[in-house]
Amino acid sequence: MRIVDVKDVGEKEVERLLHKAAFDEVELSPKIREANKALFGEDLSAVELVDRIVNDVREHGDAAVISYTKMFDRTTLTSDSFLVSEAEFQAAEKEADPQVMESLRRAIANVRRYHEEQKPASWMTYREKGSMLGQSVLPLDRVGIYVPGGTAAYPSSVVMNAVPAAVAGVGEIIMMCPPREGKINPYVLLAAREIGVAKIFRIGGAQAIAALAFGTESVPRVDKITGPGNLFVTLAKKAVYGHCDIDMLAGPSEILIVADETANPVYTAADMLSQAEHDVLASSIVITTSATLAQTVKAEAEKQLAKLPRKEIAGASLERNGLIVVAQDIGQAIRFANLSAPEHLELLTKDPFQLLPSIRHAGAVFLGHYSPEPLGDYFAGPDHILPTGGTARYYSVLNVETFMKRTSFISYTQDALQDVSEDSIRLAETEGLEAHANAIRLRGE
Repeated sequence: MRIVDVKDVGEKEVERLLHKAAFDEVELSPKIREANKALFGEDLSAVELVDRIVNDVREHGDAAVISYTKMFDRTTLTSDSFLVSEAEFQAAEKEADPQVMESLRRAIANVRRYHEEQKPASWMTYREKGSMLGQSVLPLDRVGIYVPGGTAAYPSSVVMNAVPAAVAGVGEIIMMCPPREGKINPYVLLAAREIGVAKIFRIGGAQAIAALAFGTESVPRVDKITGPGNLFVTLAKKAVYGHCDIDMLAGPSEILIVADETANPVYTAADMLSQAEHDVLASSIVITTSATLAQTVKAEAEKQLAKLPRKEIAGASLERNGLIVVAQDIGQAIRFANLSAPEHLELLTKDPFQLLPSIRHAGAVFLGHYSPEPLGDYFAGPDHILPTGGTARYYSVLNVETFMKRTSFISYTQDALQDVSEDSIRLAETEGLEAHANAIRLRGE
């Protein structure tokens, strides 16, 4: 983990470091490279591999899904075993800790209550001479949610995907989750059942995304796909966009902490590690006005790292993408934060609410010393599926409206149309569209 001081390296160098895109540096693992050659007889790039998988699933359906699941997840499935059975739900209920389930239910209630506030309403307004304009806001018919199942199990991702969809009133929620040794984590299953997910398929990776986008003999086609995943999931979502909608293209998790001299270095280091343990590609950055804090946080992070079960992952993440920047003042720190547009932004400062109006680009903002990022991951209520890689400049957090669409409607009387005919005809003729003009003109004759 590097410490850099702006007065030593200059603003341009800090900007370059903040723009470093670890997601673009991914190299395929030896297992995937071996699979490339076995399947296709050539060494494909990640994009080429995903395109092959997506097209194969589109053309061959279940058979392709079975083949890729066996290759990448080391799990042998049949079309009949894609869906999680009732017996598996019953086994999950027996295995689950009742206290964990109670905490999970409370988290679901918090997330549901928060998202209920977001639900938009249809509207209609009357104008001159009986004209009427409006907008209907409708839920999507069927959506697919993706829940990762790689190096850890994430029931919280079920909650954050499915609750907004349920609040929106989506007709059918389909879930995809990659199996580990043929099984799905019991809390993942039970969270989905609590929320009302219709079907759960033990399918992961690019093949799961393609199955949702195009449908197979066993998997129904959906209108939209949401949820984060690894490189292959993200590239697959990009590949199928247009055949269905997607929420966003999510990269590795990231946190940026703006800290002044009042920040507790123990808390600050812990919050860095909370993201570093996700993935070796995760990014943990502190921008502070205190050179003393910078040194203390680095030492504290190394101390806490040694005690973590996932210390190898977290350590590799900090080594690769850990960064502490010493800014000249808090204004410069905020400017760097907006430039980075991080997924998670913590303000560990004396008066974080004073800084909040200056924050332009962040997926979620955590204000104060007792609002750590993991609180948002699990329990507070706002969604944790957030834009990454600087895309918070134009993407929003997953929300109820992610699962809804808007349709405008127009109704004019003859008198109302007559009032605007001259202007409408003139504009149509200016564009050389005489049939457009005629459709209005004939109604005035």
